[in-house]
Amino acid sequence: MTPLLLLDYSGVAVFAATGALAASRKQLDIVGFLFLSVVTGIGGGTVRDVILDAPVFWLTSSGYVLVCVVAGITVYFTAHRLESRYRLLLWLDAVGMAAYAVVGAAKGLALTGSPVVAVITGILTATFGGILRDVLTNEPSVLLRPEIYVTAALAGSLTYIAVDLGGAPLVSAGAAFLVAFIVRGGALWFGWSIPVYRSRPGRRPEDIP
Repeated sequence: MTPLLLLDYSGVAVFAATGALAASRKQLDIVGFLFLSVVTGIGGGTVRDVILDAPVFWLTSSGYVLVCVVAGITVYFTAHRLESRYRLLLWLDAVGMAAYAVVGAAKGLALTGSPVVAVITGILTATFGGILRDVLTNEPSVLLRPEIYVTAALAGSLTYIAVDLGGAPLVSAGAAFLVAFIVRGGALWFGWSIPVYRSRPGRRPEDIP
């Protein structure tokens, strides 16, 4: 198994687990667990492949859906042992996001040769599954939390592209994963954030030249 394929399956598994954890917080039945596991696990990659006009990855290999099912069932029987499921959800989401930023950027670069497209597909792959999970479960969206999220996926995608141009795919995958996870992990641990927009009073009509 290549490093990128390993990251791909790992990203699917971890994101699927976060979907199941969200289901546990809503006290859903096993069907709800499996549904959220699958949607969260394959959501980002599906959007990526549709945009790239490529074969949707889970349609060509049923292993991805099976990984989601296993993750969902595992969490269904073990989630009650966890003290802080939301905290674990956020950290697992960070791992999945980092892995998927690499996979998305790699696939976008391989299919188009465009670094710009690779960055976009890296970000979409890394974030869309988590966004779907939060919308479906009516949880506070990770996208709207104050600490860094999309920026971590951006950093991982850019790192992959920069290192991959040097012809070292294994090194580029590892470096990109670490950068994305460190940025997101630092945001969770230390509260790193980017300054937000602060509205200002509008000008009075008589002040406009």
